[in-house]
Amino acid sequence: MLLVSACFAQSDYLAFAGGYGPGIYGLRLHSSTGRLTRIGLAVQTASPSFLIVHPNGRFLYAVNEAGRNDDTVSSFAIDLKSGKLAALNQVSARGSSPCDLALDKTGRFLAVANYASGSVAVFPVLPDGRLGEAAGFDQHRGSSVNPARQKGPHAHSVLFSPDNRYLLSTDLGLDKIFVYRFDATAGTISPGPEPVSVAAGSGPRHMVFHPAGQMLYAIDEMASTIAVFHFDAASGALDQLQTVSTLPEGLTAPNIAAEIAVNAAGSVLYASNRGHESLALFSIDPQRFFIAPMEHVSSLGKTPRFFTFDPAGQYLIVANQDSDNLVVFRVHPRTGELRPAGAPVRGVLKASCIVFVR
Repeated sequence: MLLVSACFAQSDYLAFAGGYGPGIYGLRLHSSTGRLTRIGLAVQTASPSFLIVHPNGRFLYAVNEAGRNDDTVSSFAIDLKSGKLAALNQVSARGSSPCDLALDKTGRFLAVANYASGSVAVFPVLPDGRLGEAAGFDQHRGSSVNPARQKGPHAHSVLFSPDNRYLLSTDLGLDKIFVYRFDATAGTISPGPEPVSVAAGSGPRHMVFHPAGQMLYAIDEMASTIAVFHFDAASGALDQLQTVSTLPEGLTAPNIAAEIAVNAAGSVLYASNRGHESLALFSIDPQRFFIAPMEHVSSLGKTPRFFTFDPAGQYLIVANQDSDNLVVFRVHPRTGELRPAGAPVRGVLKASCIVFVR
């Protein structure tokens, strides 16, 4: 285990990385250079493939994606000085293979998407950071056109609307995006508008809202496309306006898309390709919010499952799952273009997520 000093410069950031290994790793991002270093294993916990940090910076939550009917979601207290995590509690995920988490705007509720069982659950966040038993739940049902991957529902992500009135969930197995009405007092969910369908066999995976709030971008894993929707905040309805490939024109090699994000300025959209092993950049029109291809950048690793920005938006960090590494890119402050910022950090087994403590 590699250890580094627990003394953080004021402008440095504490980060945590998870995957399909033995636990969650603590890291330090040196903001002046973009150098990322390992602190060590912050805590042992089974297959923490997705992580999220509470807005108060005191608690971290992780899925335990083992693929069993009794899979769990875990809560931890963050020690800012040591970079360690202390286990608080575990609760049933109410499904199998939990793969995504989202905190509502109040920080009082945590939503989870259960991939293998195709369900969504919402848990109360208690004042001490522990999780209560599920307050909201829905089981998706049905199938779609691909017999290998879409025989049943596969909830792949959860996302609260900017006004906190709705909880959205993609389902890769059904080619649908669900929109639930969300009760921010009780933590319950109820049916909203009719789920919107994407092209058959597309397999919607992750979503992101534009900072302006009226547009939603969803990345389709199986089709390697991005679907652009107008979001009606009054009704929760989605209206699809555009579909764009995440791949270079003419490429026919196998690929599945993964992560999606928009920069804070709302001017550039980023997506990752597994197979092409790249990050795709798109400019965002400031009036219509449609997207147009800019460039493709190598992820400098295999299977870029996840990426995120540091808190200042200076760097974009990629988790390359099948290279067991994390790669830092410097983000151009005006154009949003990416350039490598240092050597990859190795030794994060099956890296699939990285989060920062703000």
